[in-house]
Amino acid sequence: MALTEAPDTVRGFIRQRYRWMYGTMQAAWKHRDVLFRPRYGALGFVALPNVIVFQVLFPLVSPIMDLLLIGSLGSAAFNHWQHPEEYSPDALWRVLFYYALFVTVDYLAAILAFTLERKESWWLLIWLFWQRFFYRQLMYYVAIKSTLTSLRGVLVGWGRIDRKATVQAVSGSRIREASAGGVD
Repeated sequence: MALTEAPDTVRGFIRQRYRWMYGTMQAAWKHRDVLFRPRYGALGFVALPNVIVFQVLFPLVSPIMDLLLIGSLGSAAFNHWQHPEEYSPDALWRVLFYYALFVTVDYLAAILAFTLERKESWWLLIWLFWQRFFYRQLMYYVAIKSTLTSLRGVLVGWGRIDRKATVQAVSGSRIREASAGGVD
């Protein structure tokens, strides 16, 4: 059993995730020579590509996808309003298709993770939809900040972590209840 203390403020959360993402980028860069080399097995063909795609590239591409969706919806509404007789929703449907495809890949990756982690409560997948509107926005900021910092070659330390000693030990049965949604 491990006890951990999650940040209880948005600022603390952003600082924590910045440290994590920057560290992930450093580790991926340090071990880039492992990529797709048979001698490193699953590390080079599964683990490191997974880290690069889902923990670095997706968080950097996601804001572009969201901005394209918002821009396309705005453009379609404006064109429909200004030129209703000439308006064609084809471009809007194309953007919605690719956005849906992007979200579907996100869900499929989550479903795969839940399949591999057999004891996890599948009810948690409900939150995947809602995280797009808050958590993802914070992670976009973290991803962009981490990338810009790494491209500038700035050395980043661990920083100071605010500890509040609010963690309480939970029995094994209460953990199972909590993961099933029975304990607050």
